[in-house]
Amino acid sequence: MTSGWDSAGFRDRLQATLDAFLDEQAALLTPLGDDAARLMAEGRTSVSGGKRFRAAFCWWGHRAVADAAGVAVDEDALLRACAALELLHASALVHDDLMDASDTRRGRPAVHRKLEHDHRAAGWRGDPEQYGAAAAILLGDLLLSWSEELLRRCGLPRDQVAPALDVFDRCRSEVIAGQFLDVSVQARGRADVDTAMTVLRYKSAKYSIERPLHVGAALAGASPATMAELTAFGLPLGEAFQLRDDLLGVFGDPATTGKPAGDDLVEGKRTVLVALALDAAPDEEAALLDRSLGRDLDVAEVQRLREVIDGSGAHASVEAVIGELAAHAVAALDRADLDEHARGVLRELASAATDRVV
Repeated sequence: MTSGWDSAGFRDRLQATLDAFLDEQAALLTPLGDDAARLMAEGRTSVSGGKRFRAAFCWWGHRAVADAAGVAVDEDALLRACAALELLHASALVHDDLMDASDTRRGRPAVHRKLEHDHRAAGWRGDPEQYGAAAAILLGDLLLSWSEELLRRCGLPRDQVAPALDVFDRCRSEVIAGQFLDVSVQARGRADVDTAMTVLRYKSAKYSIERPLHVGAALAGASPATMAELTAFGLPLGEAFQLRDDLLGVFGDPATTGKPAGDDLVEGKRTVLVALALDAAPDEEAALLDRSLGRDLDVAEVQRLREVIDGSGAHASVEAVIGELAAHAVAALDRADLDEHARGVLRELASAATDRVV
């Protein structure tokens, strides 16, 4: 990054912060024995790696406000607050993989699949799949609980943390309700573009960028006007970020994404990309796409559906919308009353979030 921000160093420090917190939790759970230790091991795997965009936007949302006001930053405490967003993200991924019946996450078995395998390998009683599902629900719940605990105990004064907790409360409600909307849309087997955008906004866009910015800014005492400026930047950027994710879910390289080819098609995701394709494709091709969603698909079938989506113009349309949303976001960032160095890093993060291949 040309700003001089050490993004790799930030990710390393964030991982160390998460590891230290999980060490604290592991010590508390030691009396529960080997089963708790296995759950902790999966928790550690769930919070390892990743792009860390949520933590980065939280960090720079804080610095954008605090540095502009000349307020000293407690970096260790701020790192713990940023790490809380990554625990929330890990919780959402564990639950999401279970709900979508995904086999892998970042090239490794999804939590429910790993613990299902453990049950089967040990020859235990009962249904291995049910055991894996139960374990994933419990781990996701535990990560969600820990996310609030880590933010509350980040080390900043209570009067600074309280406004951030208010934002965090809204964030958790939005992402869970958005997830249920997504599940319901898939169950109905239909979604127009407006409905798909609502799912995208609440399931992912807001909690990926807008709310992390708000948490960081709230910890710095941001005014309502500043929070509104961050929304003008963060919400369209979050939408562009998720639209890129939707493209990767269909057209991404499995060697890079860690997910099977066309994973969103196999899972039956009614994304904006799919809604646009269903609207624009010829009737026969639209019917093929519609009846193929949510089925096991071989490589040739995935490629055929990619051709349908490409031929409909939906792929190009989503690319264009990503560009437009990113441009709106950066224009709003340029108008905002924020620290100049933080603005530069946020501009680079915006590019990284929308131009990525993973």
